Amino acid sequence: MASLATAEACDTNAALLASGDLRVLQPVFQIYGQCRAFSGTIVTLKVFEDNVLVRETLETRGEGRVLVIDGGGSMRCALVGGNLGQLAQNMGWAGIVVNGCIRDVDEINSCDVGIRALASHPQKSNKKGIGEKHIPVVVAGTLIRNGEWLYADSDGILVSKTELSV
Repeated sequence: MASLATAEACDTNAALLASGDLRVLQPVFQIYGQCRAFSGTIVTLKVFEDNVLVRETLETRGEGRVLVIDGGGSMRCALVGGNLGQLAQNMGWAGIVVNGCIRDVDEINSCDVGIRALASHPQKSNKKGIGEKHIPVVVAGTLIRNGEWLYADSDGILVSKTELSV
């Protein structure tokens, strides 16, 4: 799937920005992974310091989708590591946005997938399986709904109610 330049998308979709149908996430994310630019339909997860649902979701066919994980902004452990980055690549996910931390940065940076996270942290998460799937989440000051579209590149991250033209 061709990626859309986020700056150009903002310039050409002023009406969507004004209506809230196109939203810009606050610039709080670090860029990881081989894909500097990625886009796709969104799958949402809400977890806190527990990545069992993250693994379960990434074990399904990605089909070019983007996993948005609301990890509550926790800076106490990582929700995605090298194994999950490789799994995302192998299963066809376009990208992952983590409102939280990742680890195994060198491994993740070798994966052919786009990943955004707040930071890296060496400690792994809990494994209790607690969380929610496919619910609206708020990440970087932005309401994000399952099934919306996400566009990410070096300039930032956009969320759109509908697919934007390339």
